[in-house]
Amino acid sequence: MLQDIELLLRILADVRPAGIVEGAYLFAQTEPNQQSVFVAGRELIERERVCKLLISDGTPKSGYIGVTACRQAMIASGIPAGVIEEVPMEPTDILHTLIESQRVVRFAKAQGYRRLIVVSSPFHQERAFITMVTAALREYPSLKLYSVPGAPQPWDEVVTHSQGTLQGTRAELIAEEQKRIEKYTVQGDLLPRQIILEYLRRRD
Repeated sequence: MLQDIELLLRILADVRPAGIVEGAYLFAQTEPNQQSVFVAGRELIERERVCKLLISDGTPKSGYIGVTACRQAMIASGIPAGVIEEVPMEPTDILHTLIESQRVVRFAKAQGYRRLIVVSSPFHQERAFITMVTAALREYPSLKLYSVPGAPQPWDEVVTHSQGTLQGTRAELIAEEQKRIEKYTVQGDLLPRQIILEYLRRRD
């Protein structure tokens, strides 16, 4: 239990890597939640923490508005067009956290990235980071991943999530995310929390 709390706190308050990181991946969000990752991404660019903001190249599906609309929304939120880079994910019938993580890790490996920042909505950040670390340890273990949660949004606002099929307040989605972490760990899609914690302890 204490290790689970340590992992959660380290994910939500991770150290910022020195220098400029090659990129930050903004996990695909449903429209009500996307501003959270846009704000965090813009701050990373403005503070010269990263060179690129990576997004899925997917078409509209699974609650994601699609790469064209996402790029337009990012630019409208103040993100320079030139820093946005698309990660190949098509063809895929659906888009979910594991697919995104696997494709991003493969992209990072192909591009020779040494470090990558992971950004998602705060209620989704733990699962997003665990999934990305799982993919990295299986396919590109030398990649150093850092966690930067998206900007907070009202916790009592009712939103859609999880391929656009789950609805509830952001506070209620916390419990749903925990259920998914447990379920996907049992299925073998995610590595146990202890292994993710060990990764963080030795990463730097």
